[in-house]
Amino acid sequence: MTAVAAQSVRFIVESIARTAVDNEQEFGDLDAVVGDGDFGFSLARGFEKVLEDIDAYPTDDPGSFLQGVAMTISSRIGGTSGPIWGTAFLRAAMVAKGRDALTAQDAVEMLRASVAGIQARGKAELGDKTLLDALVPAIDELERAAADGGRSSEIIDRIAVATRSAAEATSSLQAMRGRASYSGARSIGSPDAGAIALAVIAERLALEWPKSPAVSE
Repeated sequence: MTAVAAQSVRFIVESIARTAVDNEQEFGDLDAVVGDGDFGFSLARGFEKVLEDIDAYPTDDPGSFLQGVAMTISSRIGGTSGPIWGTAFLRAAMVAKGRDALTAQDAVEMLRASVAGIQARGKAELGDKTLLDALVPAIDELERAAADGGRSSEIIDRIAVATRSAAEATSSLQAMRGRASYSGARSIGSPDAGAIALAVIAERLALEWPKSPAVSE
């Protein structure tokens, strides 16, 4: 996989942001099954601001750009989602800081750092029925796909499939963190909203990737 430069990082962020805004109702409905239902609204409002401010973020390197995104998310997304998603972007930014371009292995390192940040901030572990139960398998698949030496589009497709499978599998788990944990065993039988959001994000990115700058980089 060729290295991904700053303009491709922006493409990825814009795809994530548009997905969050476009799926506000769906994500909210999923969260309302056993949560408080504000996940879709909170995520959409934060990423609306990201899209509004995106031209103002630093473009010195991918890390500086992502740090700007992290600051917006942390300040504009309410509830527990703001700190979690903001921390994820900030930890990724710290890894990418100063790098002119990012390889697939760099992306793995960034995402592993995001996981560590989420765990530290939210006190969640794998199996607690959170977005981590989709994110970690997605990273594992990214690492395997990168080792196989596939094209960027093939890697993104594999990530999307892995993320969807892992997200759907959260239906069998009992929620141990967040408002959903208050419902106890009733949380079993429906997927985690954050995990499904990651799956939808990955699938849309896979569809849009042929238009990304990375394809020609």
